[in-house]
Amino acid sequence: MKSAVQNTILETYTKLNDILEYFSPEEINVVPIEGSWTGGQTVQHIILACSGIPMLFAGKTEKTTRKPDENVKQLDAIFLDFTTQYQSPENIKPPEIDYEKSTLTASVKKIQNDLFEAAETYDLTLICLDAKIPGFENFTIYEWLHFAIVHTQRHTHQLKSIYEILKKK
Repeated sequence: MKSAVQNTILETYTKLNDILEYFSPEEINVVPIEGSWTGGQTVQHIILACSGIPMLFAGKTEKTTRKPDENVKQLDAIFLDFTTQYQSPENIKPPEIDYEKSTLTASVKKIQNDLFEAAETYDLTLICLDAKIPGFENFTIYEWLHFAIVHTQRHTHQLKSIYEILKKK
């Protein structure tokens, strides 16, 4: 279970970094279509959503009385459905500012390393009691890691679309 999660973390964040590499420092801050996020905002949203997750694992936890991956199918259905658009919660909405590509890349690498290390260190079956996603019960560490993965995959897909739109301009 741990090595499979770690492999998926590496694969997911490698794909994100690969797409991020395509953007020039200028392109990262170009709005592709009106009302859309820039590439920089999209990556910043991933950073805001995922950077604090490993801290939850060091917080209050308890043994689970359910399957540790019970919420995975529902997370996949939400985040890997690229036809549905969602509004970002305010606390992880990226500001409309210019972003430094190198800073974004460094932050993404840190998240990758932190998630990878957390998958190695913690009992993935424990339930985290310090935070909850609306509409869900408390997640296990495994489910939080899965959330970080599918959320990043969703926005990597979005980033790819942004890049393709910019290249057509």
